[in-house]
Amino acid sequence: MNNQKPNILITGATGQIGKDTLRNLQADTSINLIAAVRSAEKGKPFEAQGIRTVTLDFDKEASLAPALEGIDRAFLMTGYTVDMMRQSKAFLDKAKQAGVQHIVHLGACGRDDTTVAHWAWHQFVERYIEWMDFSFTHLRPENFMQNLLGYNGIKTVKNGVIQQYTGDAAFSWVDGEDVALAAAQALLYPEKHSGQTFRLGYDAQSYGSIAAMMTQLLGKPFRYEALPAEIFLENMRAAGAEMAYMNCVYDNYKRTAARTIPGQDDTFDNFPSITGREPTRWVEFIKKHKNTFDY
Repeated sequence: MNNQKPNILITGATGQIGKDTLRNLQADTSINLIAAVRSAEKGKPFEAQGIRTVTLDFDKEASLAPALEGIDRAFLMTGYTVDMMRQSKAFLDKAKQAGVQHIVHLGACGRDDTTVAHWAWHQFVERYIEWMDFSFTHLRPENFMQNLLGYNGIKTVKNGVIQQYTGDAAFSWVDGEDVALAAAQALLYPEKHSGQTFRLGYDAQSYGSIAAMMTQLLGKPFRYEALPAEIFLENMRAAGAEMAYMNCVYDNYKRTAARTIPGQDDTFDNFPSITGREPTRWVEFIKKHKNTFDY
């Protein structure tokens, strides 16, 4: 009988979901926790907390096998570019060779028949995980509530105004901290969550309805200004963003506004069975982050 503690690797450890997943697992003494970082410098804050680190860069395939040596379970989270498919395949190939047993994959929104391109990319990764015969848990978060806090250090809500590109359509949302909690549970208890695909979305709202909630809860006027999605595309092009991905996001915005994505406002009741508690909904999220929204 093998009584060794399982080694759990967290990729994307310096990102918000990765950090929150680590935080949820850090106090558990039944596992050995390892954070994957792109450089020794990025690993220092984790080492200071007593978390072991390994150097792993998805774009440096030679870094994969050493980082995966001795790993039993892995949280796979890649960046937002079309390269994620190549990166995921290389990671999974090396993980299989290293004897990794369970993969928790952070995917994207959508039903199985989605034709939103970057959501579908993640579903190809899901199928590859299954084809390689890993034990798996697929996580499909809907839109992150944190997107309303800011992006790349720039606040999303400025002086009470939300400028976005989805018309007046409602769609499904999830708190990123809840996604991290679900990931942690799937890593801790693979026997319970293996073979599962969890769509994580618990509150369907439009930006207009969110602005109305903010007005009511924070006692100041908030409003939503719906912009053409073409403005987003031009902004991304001017910023030098990776356009294969950004064109997908543009298409997603257009289709969301037109309400032509099947299931874009789907919500689910699976969170208590995954984590043992209720998910965060918009009223609670607004109260939790009132200082960020305030002006």
